[in-house]
Amino acid sequence: MRIADMNWMQLEATLQYEDRCVLPLGSVEQHAYLSLAVDHTLAERVALDAAGPLGVPVFPALPYGLAPYFSAYPGSVTLRVDTYARVLRELLDSLRRTGFRRVLLVNGHGGNQPAAALAAEYAMDHPEMRVKLHDWWAAPRTMAAVLELDPVASHASWMENFPWTRIEGVELPAAPKPRIDPGVFKTLPPDQARRLLEDGSFGGAYGRSDDDMLRVWLVAVEETRAILEGPWDA
Repeated sequence: MRIADMNWMQLEATLQYEDRCVLPLGSVEQHAYLSLAVDHTLAERVALDAAGPLGVPVFPALPYGLAPYFSAYPGSVTLRVDTYARVLRELLDSLRRTGFRRVLLVNGHGGNQPAAALAAEYAMDHPEMRVKLHDWWAAPRTMAAVLELDPVASHASWMENFPWTRIEGVELPAAPKPRIDPGVFKTLPPDQARRLLEDGSFGGAYGRSDDDMLRVWLVAVEETRAILEGPWDA
């Protein structure tokens, strides 16, 4: 249930019986021929699809994350690590004051990993809180579904090419791209990283059939919902 579709009185009533909520975490960054908002779009959508049947409120995704290595690509924006941690902590403070006690951070961007340490630290500082970080695309069942289709899947490749992340009128290359070593890429300054990546994909096929993509998506939604259902004390 989208917070955007509720007013404060409805949320207050919901809090009488529901102390869970979802905060998706995204990033605005290059994804080759796909939308600059891929990570933001997918994190929010998988959260909404997973939480909807449970009646758990879903907040709008935090659109900006940590992506300094893409700084040479227009439209890619990033926060500093200390800024990101501070923003997340203050958002969690607000959710705690509102009355939420179980918060699922559905993360859509690999660069946002400092959020995992922040979630653990926050729960230590506030024993009444349970905060989970769920990397939806890298979760075991979802990644198994991806690898079953094609083991060469990475940033801006087919595995992020859903009907809702495509740009209308943009034609994708037909041939797969050779895989780029992310370990080498992340050691380079942004200008050199762009020269290495060229269009921005880390390699692999650029697209697969909608049937394949929707099969992966259903697994991701079910896996995310299972995390939200708990247990929360494990």
